[in-house]
Amino acid sequence: MMAEKRIDPPTGTETVGHEWDGIEELDTPMPRWWVWTFIACVIFAIGYVAVYPAIPMAEKATTGTLGWSSRGQLSAEMQAEKGRRAPMLTALSRIPIERLPQDSALMQQAVAGGRAAFQVNCVQCHGSGAAGSGGYPNLNDDDWLWGGDLKAIEYTLVHGIRHPGDVATRTSMMPAFDGILSPAEIGQVTGHVLSLTGKAAANPSGAAIFATNCASCHGQNGKGSRAFGAPNLADAIWLYGSSEQEIRRQILAPRHGVMPAWQGRLDPVTIRMLAAYVHSLGGGEDFVEVAEDPAVQVDEQP
Repeated sequence: MMAEKRIDPPTGTETVGHEWDGIEELDTPMPRWWVWTFIACVIFAIGYVAVYPAIPMAEKATTGTLGWSSRGQLSAEMQAEKGRRAPMLTALSRIPIERLPQDSALMQQAVAGGRAAFQVNCVQCHGSGAAGSGGYPNLNDDDWLWGGDLKAIEYTLVHGIRHPGDVATRTSMMPAFDGILSPAEIGQVTGHVLSLTGKAAANPSGAAIFATNCASCHGQNGKGSRAFGAPNLADAIWLYGSSEQEIRRQILAPRHGVMPAWQGRLDPVTIRMLAAYVHSLGGGEDFVEVAEDPAVQVDEQP
């Protein structure tokens, strides 16, 4: 129901002009401080629109009279950071990687950069702590198929492992012995492999089979060969498991993991920093100068 506007006697305030069941609404004005604050906000908004990017257009927003943008600020900050890091990156690209530990400050910076690159590119397989999992190597230990010095690690990162399309990739291939050895012989050689780490008693028959079929790659003592990328079977570090069933499976139908070649995906300096980080995890080896004879440089052969 509608009623004419009137002054409410108790408050002295004009009503809005309508009433319902005897209840009327007062037309109480806004506090003056609120009104002035609202006007100030409107003035500020008009100034903001004029000075900063604010109005979306078809392809971009209005630039504002200052020409500032958050993207432009980020780009400037990134360029400044790039300039700050340039001397370190240049030094890292020029120093022979095997000499990197001799420059402790540069090595420390390389490890820090490699840690960041590892979190982006490597944790998916090796884990955030580089401890690996079934089929993915633990990079914290000192078990290396092709060598654990900086130069060998860098080579592996550059060319990968069994990476299709890279002729220099690290390659090793264990044959499947299903059909080559009888089930009884598989059991015997499995027992011998278990005995190498003390998990089973000596198995002379298995040792003889091992010497005939496996020692050419793994060595007579089962300690592997970096020339072939053959793992050490006597160090109790296993990629696919150390139980009798898992070892038997690997003999019958070997699994061969693939690591991508990072050249072309990452720049050479980032790869070098990754090598420094992996080397620093605890299992890194010292670089040893070897003769120029290719037969001696087994760690550098794919």
